[in-house]
Amino acid sequence: MIDLHTHSIFSDGELIPFELIRRAEAIGYSAIAITDHMDSSNIDLIIPRIVKAIEKIRSAVSIEVLPGAEITHVPPELIPDLVKEARRLGAKIVVVHGETIVEPVRKGTNRAAIEAGADIISHPGLISTEDVLSAKEKNVLLEITSRKGHCLSNGYVAKEAMRFGAPLCLNTDSHSPSDLITKDTARRVLLAAGIEESRIDSVFENSRHLIERVLRRI
Repeated sequence: MIDLHTHSIFSDGELIPFELIRRAEAIGYSAIAITDHMDSSNIDLIIPRIVKAIEKIRSAVSIEVLPGAEITHVPPELIPDLVKEARRLGAKIVVVHGETIVEPVRKGTNRAAIEAGADIISHPGLISTEDVLSAKEKNVLLEITSRKGHCLSNGYVAKEAMRFGAPLCLNTDSHSPSDLITKDTARRVLLAAGIEESRIDSVFENSRHLIERVLRRI
């Protein structure tokens, strides 16, 4: 299981980074990114602390651990600068909180995030065809999520991504220990979203390829 969207106590998660990493390792994860919620008020506080924690633990665990960020409820016009700032501070995986249908995210967030070069648009809701095509062109991953509420649009996101060939990934958006899932459960979430069995491995491979790309940036 590769999970590139999780939260620790540095935003609204329940676990400190080491426990989050250990619990993921214990259920068979091969890689995890810690991507706490942030905006201009806390980006310079959270990312350096996550980077420090991961540097300390990396050699002591059997899974790949990446520092990240989820830029959340930021006005679209401010997203490009925050994506750049997150990378400057050490985030290897930059997620932007997409236009989920269960929160009042500003219209235009998906597009701004794609154009800014974010790595993943989390739970992008009723994403437009134009934005799906842009995500394909820029190789930005569109997220299928196991997270309650946000998963309501999984079927639509999967259908549109497969229709136009945009890349998908599967993440948990974990906030608590019970949110972490096994690869078998991830597979079932993808099937339930309408993704054919023959395409599921390619979704997992998209996450692995993203990790390979970001590690080349290091």
